Amino acid sequence: MNAIAKKICLIFLFVLTNGFVGVSAQQDYPNRPVKVIVPYVAGGAADITARVISQKLSEAFGQSFLVENRPGANGGLGAELVAKAAPDGYTLLIAASGPIVINPVLYRKVAYDPLTDFVPISQITSFQYAVVVRDASPIQSIQDLMNRARENPGTLSYGSTGIGGGGHLAGAMLEKIGGVRLIHVPYKGGAAIWGDLLGGNLSFTFEALVTAAPMMKSGKIRGFAVTGAQRSATLPQLPTLAELGYKGYSIGQFQGMLAPAKTDPAIIDKIYKELQKIAKSPDVIKRLVNEGGNDMVMSSPVEFESVIKAELAVYGKLIKENNITPD
Repeated sequence: MNAIAKKICLIFLFVLTNGFVGVSAQQDYPNRPVKVIVPYVAGGAADITARVISQKLSEAFGQSFLVENRPGANGGLGAELVAKAAPDGYTLLIAASGPIVINPVLYRKVAYDPLTDFVPISQITSFQYAVVVRDASPIQSIQDLMNRARENPGTLSYGSTGIGGGGHLAGAMLEKIGGVRLIHVPYKGGAAIWGDLLGGNLSFTFEALVTAAPMMKSGKIRGFAVTGAQRSATLPQLPTLAELGYKGYSIGQFQGMLAPAKTDPAIIDKIYKELQKIAKSPDVIKRLVNEGGNDMVMSSPVEFESVIKAELAVYGKLIKENNITPD
């Protein structure tokens, strides 16, 4: 056998062997419990999503998908744990946008690269915010709010759960596109925001739809618009800010599943295909969409990767242009 023939045989053997390894990984996976890391405290939106999805994956695969909360550093600690885990499919991450597309452009240094240390599996849901005021507020519309902000720069205040959080960035984008100056007030939690909003100490705020919808229904607050690119099924009566003339305005958050880089593509595909089935389950839709204020997405790994790249660029530009720092 000449050298060329030997090389062809070696290439064929390599492809054939690795093909069998991929098939074997897909067929055997999972053969033991899987850890699903949530980089936040229990009870939050991403934690609820993770528990709903993990329960369904456990039922489908006959193996436990166990949610493990690892909060800290705006989700960064849990994300780092998964980035450094063995790429065998037995440690997965379910996170919102923060640790994936905000932390890397907000902080000078993070312990992982969102594009090279993870492989996306699927964007599970998306959610957005509503611009709301207390029922007794004299502000009657977005136009009214913006007119007041222009006439009295730096007097209208809004709250958020922290610097670089979704609500903060929503306000920064409104300032940029609307040409106004607002006062951002960071809080440690949502309850304090509600207290100051209803007490009249905040002019308005950006509130996730899961909490904004029932508060609007109770008559305690009024909503003017939503922050996403499209209207939400949760509050379809509210127009987007883009519809109201703020061209290019779009701020939302995703909840998605990722695995450590170099995880077998056969495993990624197997989980993704099961997630597609889960997305059609009536009880999942009820819990995450009807009650959770989310929009179901369940995109492909390639589509989710595109979202991550696009949002890194958007948030990087927004944070730089508005000189937002974590200090």
